[in-house]
Amino acid sequence: MSKTFASAGDMEEKTISFTQVGEGLYAFTAEGDPNSGVIIGDELVMVIEAQATPRLARKVVECIRTVTDKPISHLVLTHYHAVRVLGASAYGAPEIIMSDTARAMVVERGQEDWDSEFGRFPRLFMGHEEIPGLTWPTTTFSDRMTVYLGKRRVDIMHLGRAHTAGDAVVWVPDAEVMFTGDIVEYHSACYCGDGHFEDWGDTLAEIANFNPVAIAPGRGDALIGEEMVEAALASTFDFVDSTYRPVQRVAARGGSLKEAWDAVRAECDPKFKDFAIYEHCLPFNVARAYDEARGIDTPRIWTAERDQQMWADLQG
Repeated sequence: MSKTFASAGDMEEKTISFTQVGEGLYAFTAEGDPNSGVIIGDELVMVIEAQATPRLARKVVECIRTVTDKPISHLVLTHYHAVRVLGASAYGAPEIIMSDTARAMVVERGQEDWDSEFGRFPRLFMGHEEIPGLTWPTTTFSDRMTVYLGKRRVDIMHLGRAHTAGDAVVWVPDAEVMFTGDIVEYHSACYCGDGHFEDWGDTLAEIANFNPVAIAPGRGDALIGEEMVEAALASTFDFVDSTYRPVQRVAARGGSLKEAWDAVRAECDPKFKDFAIYEHCLPFNVARAYDEARGIDTPRIWTAERDQQMWADLQG
């Protein structure tokens, strides 16, 4: 019998919030579902993260139209995951931006990720019939690029590996606000199935060096004020570290994936069990941590078949 994931039974509609995080800057959040960000310039609008389907993307557009009628000119995708990118067609943005590495990951594993995510998150893919295909950028960058929305400057940067190898962040210098994608989460588990545990803390430190006064994270509430920002950065680091260190110890003595699973549960359950998508993420996180601790630098591609093999291995 195949094992199903915690999110497979999560079909309850989430409450949407559209929170101002700075002048002309907004975070679209929905109780732990994937967030989107909005930057309003004096002439144009940039959206960060497309959502999983055009149906969900239209909810973001509806919120945008409550505050501005300026055209949506740019869509930034912080990484390649299906739940972030497949709603892109709904925005009609002439410019779609990814890092070079994120685009390469679409080539390498975009279809597999779509197929796997579709099975894991059925609610997020309601209306999937409208998805025209994989989302491809019109523009890519290596380390950083700058976009002007009229006079408003927006810096898009790759600060290091974390949630994926190709993560981007978006920095609005006039407001000192950052959109971090899934590098930072708030009261939501980090999905680490494509992650780089050893690098994640350094990338969080790079974000902290900007001293943002607000952050729109990948999941969870908008982070407004330095105290909330610092708490979220610390919590994200603690989550990643508390997942990886127990697995390192198990792997170092030649222990099994099942033993790594038990060690992570013992460390993380008391602190993070009430976080959004915690149970969903845990098996992927342990599997990836176990690989990295044994020297596998590039995350293996997830498929439906590998998902089920993972469950078998976790049962020992």
